[in-house]
Amino acid sequence: MARVMLYISDLIVPFLIFYVVMEGLAAKRPVYDDFVKGAKDGLKTVVQILPTLVGLMVAVGVLRASGFLDFLAGVLGGLTEKIHFPSELLPLAIVRMFSASAATGLALDVFKEYGTDSYVGLAASIMMGCTETVFYTMSIYFMTAKVKKTRYTLPGALLATVAGIAVSVWLAGKMILNG
Repeated sequence: MARVMLYISDLIVPFLIFYVVMEGLAAKRPVYDDFVKGAKDGLKTVVQILPTLVGLMVAVGVLRASGFLDFLAGVLGGLTEKIHFPSELLPLAIVRMFSASAATGLALDVFKEYGTDSYVGLAASIMMGCTETVFYTMSIYFMTAKVKKTRYTLPGALLATVAGIAVSVWLAGKMILNG
């Protein structure tokens, strides 16, 4: 069964491309011209969002390289321990809202220091899977779609992130207790 699924997954993308081209030809569309126009529009979008991306990446890099995140974890460590949240995960929880790649780097640091099967390592793994890069996603998507009023997006996304972080810590604790 696993081999069949691997075979199917290898064929999905080529089949989808073939299907789109065939549908375009059947509709008598200039498929290649449409592709080039779409690529051109995509490139314009990339140029529009590039300053936002660079700004986010620089900000996260500065926070990480300056040691501010570790300082913040140390300062808030007492408070986070009272709510049973490991202070070692605080930098990851903060950075995850801005950058997936920087958060991955922090998660790898957690794995090196505490191990992947430790409570902190498991919580970091689960956190990476059940939280989102809220500010990155909002800035890119809303800027691209030219949305000016975000309404309840930020509070809702932050609430979902807090829930994801809480559940990741809880699940990691359950996994460690149940062996």
